[in-house]
Amino acid sequence: MSQPIFMVGARGCGKTTVGNALARALGYQFADTDLFMQQTSKMSVADVVANEGWHGFRQRESVALQQVTQSRCVIATGGGMVLSPQNRQFMRSQGIVIYLFASATLLGDRLEACPEAHQRPTLTGRPIVDEMADVLAARETLYRDVAHHVVAASAIPDVIVTEILQMLRVSAAS
Repeated sequence: MSQPIFMVGARGCGKTTVGNALARALGYQFADTDLFMQQTSKMSVADVVANEGWHGFRQRESVALQQVTQSRCVIATGGGMVLSPQNRQFMRSQGIVIYLFASATLLGDRLEACPEAHQRPTLTGRPIVDEMADVLAARETLYRDVAHHVVAASAIPDVIVTEILQMLRVSAAS
């Protein structure tokens, strides 16, 4: 197997942490579209949104996805990457898509425990658990539709990686 692996899900679900660990386990490269975008634009996510609006951010996000995609690479995508039909089609056709599912409560707890407001501007200005419930309500179908595999993100990263590796082995064998 050498296809790229795309990690999708809401912010705080563990795409970067699990993706990095999965890449190490597979001997793959690792890329994070948000980090790539920040490095290439020399702006934080919050700065891009402030300067270019969400539309500009989403355009940059799509370009970053195309630029980081390569074989033998695990790619952590931004939480809203699935909003674009072109991004969904690209990920499904180019590689394996894994949706890290987590409840709004778990996501809210994680984001409150490790706030990154400078990178992740609030979408609604409301309490984070309420915001995450709204985000999941709006995106859950998109995450599930694009995913080849859905993995519960409530366990510790090593357990999640082990589960993903088993899924990938089963898929490769069939």
